[in-house]
Amino acid sequence: MLLVLLALSGVAAFVPVDHPAAGATSTLNAADVAWMLTATALVLLMTPGLSFFYGGMVRPKNLISTMLQSFVAMGVITLVFYFVGFSLAYGDSWHGLIGNPLTFALLRNVGTAPNPAFSAAIPFILYFAFQLKFAIITPALITGSFAERVNFKGYLAFMVLFCLFIYCPLAHWTWHPEGFLHKWGVLDFAGGTVVHISAGVAALAGAIVMGPRRMKQQTSFSTPNVPFVLLGTGLLWFGWFGFNAGSSLGANEQATLAFANTNLASAAALIAWMLVEVARGGKPTAVGACIGAVVGLVAITPAAGFVNYGQSILIGVVASLISFAGVHWKNSRTNIDDTLDVFPCHGLGGIVGMILTGVFADKVGLVHGSATLFGYHLLALVIVVGYAFVGSWILLKITDMIFGLRVKAADEELGLDLSQHEESTYNVDEEYESTRKELVAERH
Repeated sequence: MLLVLLALSGVAAFVPVDHPAAGATSTLNAADVAWMLTATALVLLMTPGLSFFYGGMVRPKNLISTMLQSFVAMGVITLVFYFVGFSLAYGDSWHGLIGNPLTFALLRNVGTAPNPAFSAAIPFILYFAFQLKFAIITPALITGSFAERVNFKGYLAFMVLFCLFIYCPLAHWTWHPEGFLHKWGVLDFAGGTVVHISAGVAALAGAIVMGPRRMKQQTSFSTPNVPFVLLGTGLLWFGWFGFNAGSSLGANEQATLAFANTNLASAAALIAWMLVEVARGGKPTAVGACIGAVVGLVAITPAAGFVNYGQSILIGVVASLISFAGVHWKNSRTNIDDTLDVFPCHGLGGIVGMILTGVFADKVGLVHGSATLFGYHLLALVIVVGYAFVGSWILLKITDMIFGLRVKAADEELGLDLSQHEESTYNVDEEYESTRKELVAERH
């Protein structure tokens, strides 16, 4: 693989990039460029935030591996999107289903001049950079479903396949001007469908394919790292302003609307989650508040630029209640081991957001007397969920056959930090050190 990377990077070094002549970028808007550079950086920050959020909820012996599974996406998906992913998502459309893989391969024809088909006021390379950050975090979200038992090499392979065969087509359908969902009028302001529903449904498939964890765990290492969860939530919430408000693609009124709605929905969902905890006879918890806040962020994502302030609060509350019920039902009525509740939170949260976008969207939603958009949203929901679940299931099975998805029982018992990466966040005792050496000896 190292030789392949070296060869590809050598080819990439000689791909010409067309930069505009002096004065050819007169359509650029300085405020829009400045805001989109900022928003792009904010969205990238969400992935390290997610790594802390997920890392804080697993056992310390799996902390490094769980965080790295998010972090490594910043490297892998960047290269995948550079070589062909961006072209599949935004290249010349083939019947509204997929982009021509050659249109923007290796960022050919992606320079510092605007591309009016996508945004007339910012450089096209900046549009690429912004969309790349969405592609990065989507497979990282999935990792929460099979945390503490996934083979790192198998995960890397699945991540690449998911980006190419699930994420890129969904982005093309929804955000490309010729995408068939876009032509239907389906609204997804910042990725409720493309990012969160796809990740949540893929996570459900992953949890089913991988099977439950072997729950022989040391009780002294089973307590969540609540400060990590709080830190991760703060970083996610902060970065989400770029995620949603940046999706206006400019420093404009819609960006400010999305910015305000993002905060309102998350705040409402946070409070709703804690109130449900209390109503069920428990105490309001920090972890619950964090999960509720993230659910609100997920749910408002497809609607952020299309609804008013009060509607965003309602979307946050409804999503929080439904996701809480989903988590409880999954844990009490099923044997599905979605480790960090990715499907109940991101999957169901995204579904609620997509449906309620069809209800409340300004001028075209159900409450405004038009059932057309709402009907298309329901149809698109069926298509996206079906495609993401079946497609992810197939990709998981293929990956498992070629690379293996699940670690051995001994590796899982030892912990993925040591068995997959030979690193640890705590002092290992003699028994762990002996087991680690045996595993290393078996591999070599």
